[in-house]
Amino acid sequence: QVQLVESGGGLVQVGGSLRLSCAASGRTYSSYTMAWFRQAPGKEREFVAVINWSGSSTDYADSVKGRFTISRDNAKNTVYLQMNSLKPEDTALYYCAAKYGSMRNAVEWYGYWGQGTQVTVSS
Repeated sequence: QVQLVESGGGLVQVGGSLRLSCAASGRTYSSYTMAWFRQAPGKEREFVAVINWSGSSTDYADSVKGRFTISRDNAKNTVYLQMNSLKPEDTALYYCAAKYGSMRNAVEWYGYWGQGTQVTVSS
């Protein structure tokens, strides 16, 4: 069992940066694959980035490649999403998610979710 709490969202101008954090509780956090998803109003939740248990492997949605970086610190039970060169289309509620096993990019693979943190990019 793991509980996830996101933070770091906010209002930022186009081209700006934000770093999201996801703090996890639970003794086996370091065993989990961790991911970020986002959901804009009226749209389905979509994959953003994923990182394996050790941090040695990552994957990204095409829309954020080269701009976003996912990382984790297992000593702090925290996963991060560094977002640079933000665009208005990045505006969404960003969710942290966790699962056992291999990296996946589909919502249905993840059994643990945070409550989300809002990111708004203004032009």
